[in-house]
Amino acid sequence: MRNTIISPWTSEWAKQYQKEECILKEIFQNELIEIHHIGSTSIPTIGYAKPIIDIMIVVKDIELIDGYNDEMKNLDYVPRGENRIKGRRYFTKGNKQRTHHVHIYQVGNVNSKIHLDFKEYLMHHTEEAEQYGELKRKLANQFPNDHYKYQSGKESFVNVLVEKVMIWGSSTKK
Repeated sequence: MRNTIISPWTSEWAKQYQKEECILKEIFQNELIEIHHIGSTSIPTIGYAKPIIDIMIVVKDIELIDGYNDEMKNLDYVPRGENRIKGRRYFTKGNKQRTHHVHIYQVGNVNSKIHLDFKEYLMHHTEEAEQYGELKRKLANQFPNDHYKYQSGKESFVNVLVEKVMIWGSSTKK
């Protein structure tokens, strides 16, 4: 079972993203549409986050991505297929001490829009970002050795937030 570690937000995460972005652009260059730093490490106002860099890649054809598994393994990524999200390819790096998550979607997949809107929403709604960061910190202290309970503890807050994000995203980006 993975431990849950929450750290104060740091600009180092942006540097780690940029380094990995260059590597991933090279690998997926033939399929790549766009690449983004997403998740809590990309949002300064969140205050606290798991020190795992979440990267979202949008590609032309998701069905071709499995053909890159060996190249990703050479970079110490573990291919995890869809991993419970239809239409996604997911890779993790760092085993029990994860450092990166790569989420890949085909262009037009609604999940890519939700991820980007989630980030932008929290950048514009700093109080909610801070509340989310504090919840993460509290849950990590409460469940330091049980990642699943940590995740479960965030679920209702995140679900409500995603509903707000979807309404906000559809009203602000017409």
